[in-house]
Amino acid sequence: MSLQNDLLLRALAGEQTERPPVWLMRQAGRILPEYRAIRSRLSGFKELVKTPELACEVTIQPVDLLGVDAAILFSDILVVPEAMGLPYELIEKVGPRFPETIGSASDMKRLHAVDPEEHLGYVLEAMKMTRSALDGRVPLIGFAGAPWTIFCYMVEGGGSKEWSRARRMLRSEPALAEDLLDRITEATIAYLNAQVEAGAQALQLFDSWAGALDADLFERYTMPRLKRICDEVKGAPLIVFAKGAGWQMDRLASLSCQGLGVDWHMPVSEARMRAPHHVLQGNLDPSVLYGTEAEVRAATQRMLSDFGRGMHVANLGHGVYPDINPDRVRAFIDEVKQNAHSEGVN
Repeated sequence: MSLQNDLLLRALAGEQTERPPVWLMRQAGRILPEYRAIRSRLSGFKELVKTPELACEVTIQPVDLLGVDAAILFSDILVVPEAMGLPYELIEKVGPRFPETIGSASDMKRLHAVDPEEHLGYVLEAMKMTRSALDGRVPLIGFAGAPWTIFCYMVEGGGSKEWSRARRMLRSEPALAEDLLDRITEATIAYLNAQVEAGAQALQLFDSWAGALDADLFERYTMPRLKRICDEVKGAPLIVFAKGAGWQMDRLASLSCQGLGVDWHMPVSEARMRAPHHVLQGNLDPSVLYGTEAEVRAATQRMLSDFGRGMHVANLGHGVYPDINPDRVRAFIDEVKQNAHSEGVN
């Protein structure tokens, strides 16, 4: 089935496109009343994640309602630790919680290797269903959390500002930390490859808490696992987004991925200089979308000007906030699309 809109895939291949493709992290979710209507009928977030028909429906909503150039499967990065044997809960207005955590070698006995078909079949079924339902309109993006980010949740048991317990394990029990990170890496590689087989046409690896590590810890614990994933996941272009780690862009640029995410703290000119051969994705500050429509459009134009023509996937510098007006999101997307016309490209 040929794609009607292949802007994202052409951009990630390094081709010059008539305009940047545009999509948003967390685009399938709480900003849309249509999503909230579905959620209101369910017991909770995990029921939605684990019901392929509904995950498919909310994945496609932003394509219909916002006009984005790609769909990203509705799921959660924490399905991987659950598949490994460490279940999580999602508490409304609090966030994820793990009733059991990994704090010692004996805790590792709870974990097992991941068979994606057996342990994550509901995600793969949602992927197949969504790819079929999209009918070639736009590409479908799959995703996973990076090993360090998943490690943080498995060790801390929930969200944290400092991730001090996770960082302490890196320093006080390095062998245990390496073992856990390697197990997560193995599961992530298997999972992402299974997503490609199920229909994912592009992939994103979210290292949401990369910015918590200093240079030495990042080099020892994060880079080898990111490299393994980039080298061993095949069949779809991969974007690596290490939020808060823009100062490590030189190291990230050594990865064999096609795209690198840029958050709003990182000047585009510096990212271009440090990663000249990668497609860059980003990087509008999500809080800009709280402004007026004119302010959103002006900020979007400044971002597009900073990135210049080509080698750019337009996005936010992190996920869209749940209380943002969808009309402001539409203004952002529309302004990116208008960029083609302003440059004289039809």
